[in-house]
Parts: sequence; structure tokens; C-alpha cells
Amino acid sequence: MTLNWTFSLGAQEMKSSAIREILKITERPEIISFAGGLPAPELFPVEDLKKACKSVLENVGPKSLQYSVSLGVPPLRKFLAERLSQKVMALTEENILVTGGSQQGLDLVGKMFLDKGSVVICESPTYLGAIQAFNVYNPHYVTVEMDENGMLTDQVEENIKKYKPRLIYVVPNFQNPSGITLSYERREHLVKLAKEYYVPIIDDNPYGELRYIGKDVPSLKSLGGDLVIQLGTISKIISPGLRIAWIVAPTQVMTMFERLKQGADLHTNTFAQYVVAEYVKDGRLDKHIEEIKAAYGERRNVMIKAMTEYFPENVKWTEPEGGLFLWVELPPEISATDLLQEALKQKVAYVPGKPFHPYEDKDNTLRLNFSNASPEMIIEGIKRLGKVFKENIAQTAKLRKVASK
Repeated sequence: MTLNWTFSLGAQEMKSSAIREILKITERPEIISFAGGLPAPELFPVEDLKKACKSVLENVGPKSLQYSVSLGVPPLRKFLAERLSQKVMALTEENILVTGGSQQGLDLVGKMFLDKGSVVICESPTYLGAIQAFNVYNPHYVTVEMDENGMLTDQVEENIKKYKPRLIYVVPNFQNPSGITLSYERREHLVKLAKEYYVPIIDDNPYGELRYIGKDVPSLKSLGGDLVIQLGTISKIISPGLRIAWIVAPTQVMTMFERLKQGADLHTNTFAQYVVAEYVKDGRLDKHIEEIKAAYGERRNVMIKAMTEYFPENVKWTEPEGGLFLWVELPPEISATDLLQEALKQKVAYVPGKPFHPYEDKDNTLRLNFSNASPEMIIEGIKRLGKVFKENIAQTAKLRKVASK
């Protein structure tokens, strides 16, 4: 049966997530996958969550299974406000909206700020999920290059003057995909520009709790206050499957966020919110974060050491101080997209860097995740990747030599 329906332009132009498509392949058990941004499932606090579920059903009862308020259930918002007040700035429950994962937070930001042709200033590369969320609203992206200290904020001012952006989107802590952290000086500069030109900063902060080395840097939200909207999530510190995240925003715009949330799904999963609120009691969250930091920090170190041993000398990579990812740069003539098929033949997977650029204009980079594989699997997977890189780089050099004769 042919369905001769007319779909919206936005729906027709939407692309599948490159990561989700690759994950379909990497579900095969023989594949060592560095592709997804997956927390380690063996580290999920299953027993504590089981106890929390039981406690919620016994003590909150039917209320936990009922519709609830759009902003989020009060116990969870109270906890988040208190925790963020210690780490970020003085906040109240009125500054918090609980979302169905941080991806919904990105979508609500897009709904609030973007029309067709609206300009978004972002890092290059930037988070693929943000590109997907914002693309529904047909914006125009102006990308700013990065170095080891993050976004080159000196380039931001001229772009603000030229393009008059609706927002500046940045992942300042252990950026996805690069793993780079925005320096304190550049955070201050970005906040100064936001204040001077009245441009909101979207501080996407899913990894801020996962620092393994170095010192914490004050958040953009703490430096910029109401100039900054911050997104947070439990996905990387408790469980992604619960789909609990939040938006921290000035009270002046929270009413608009609340209305947009009502139009999207009325409210986030009531039961899951109460379970998280129960789980985080009595300091369990901080203890769990320390456990996963120890495990992920070790895996980061193992991956970097293995890359030093097995990757060719003309391959470069970042060495993140936290988070879940690092970024690999191949020689300019090598396509990471094309090379993925060779890697899969060797039963190892990664995400090509091309989709992390809004206009997919760079193809010699790739993202590796180090949180989801054991140290032994990391060593073997990097060894396999190193073999693929060496063979392909050598073959490309040979072909270029022949062509030049």
C-alpha cells in the first residue's frame, strides 16, 4: 500500500543519528565498540535502585504512578536546587525544570529560541545530538574552531556582530566529542560577550561530575548567572535508561519553558523522578560518582597508553581530564568515514567525526569512547584500530607516490 501523504519539510529533512545507526552494528557481541557514549552497565547501582523503587511504591504509593506537574516532582527539584546551589550558584526549585533526558532539554531550547535561519554559534566540532535537536527548526550554524583550551572565544565577538545569533551553544566540560575543557579565561570572556551583546549561552553539562585529573573550573552558569541556561542529566552518573535530566534557567523564562514542556509531553516520568529522588538520599550519589570516576579514569589511562603504543606517529589525539570521550585526528587525506568499514572488518567500531560538524565538512577525525569497554577490551580494540590506521595510511602514501610520478 502506497501512502501518498504530505510530510512536513522538517520531518523529511531529518537524518538518522550516525551514532544510533552504528550502534545497530555494534550490538554484535564480537565487535569491540568505542562508538556509543555508553556508561558501563556493570557499574549501574542496580541494588540501590531496586531498593529505591520498592521504597517509592511503599511510601509514595499511587501518587508516584499518577500525572504530575510539568516542572517536575518537588522532592527531585528540591534536591537538584540544593545540590546545584553548592556547585553552581544560589538556586531555588523555581529555577529547575525536569526533562525526559537532556536531549529533550536541547529540543526545548530549540523551540524557545530558533526559527528558520536563526543563527547558532557553536564549537567545531560540536555535539551531534544538539545538531539533531536544533535541525528541526532549520537554523544556520556558525562554527568556531577549538584548541587545547576549548572554543577560540576571540572569534566569537566578530561572529556575534556579523550574524546576530539567537544563542551560543557550548559543551564546556570534557566536550563531546573532543574531550576538551574550556579554560577559565575563555569562560569569563564568553560570559562578558553574552552580557555585552545580550546573547544567551546554553551550557550543556552532562559530564561535569566526571573529572579524573586536574582541578575543577567554575561553570559558565556560576560565572554568568541568568545569562546562562544550563542543561544537566543523571544519564552519565546514575543511569541513562531512567531518562531524567533538567534545565536550569532564570525564573523569567521558566514559565515559557514550562509551556513548551506541556506541549511536548505534559511532564517527565513521575515514577522515575521519585525513584531518583529516593536514590540520592543519604549521600549515595556522591559515593557512586567516586566509584565510576575511579573505573572510568583507569579506562581513560589504559586507552591513552595503548594509543601511544599502537597508533602511527602521524595520528594525533586529545587527552581529556574527564568525561567519556577522546578525539582522534588522522592525516588530512584519510577519510574516517571510509575507514570505518575496514575497522568493522577487524571487529572494532568508532564514530567518524564528520557528523559532529553541522555541515559535515571535515572527515579525517573520529570519536572514541573509553567508558563502556573493559581495560582488556580497550587494549585489544586500540591494537586492531592501530593496524587499520597503519595499513591505510601506508597504502594512501603509496598511491600518492605512484600518482606523482
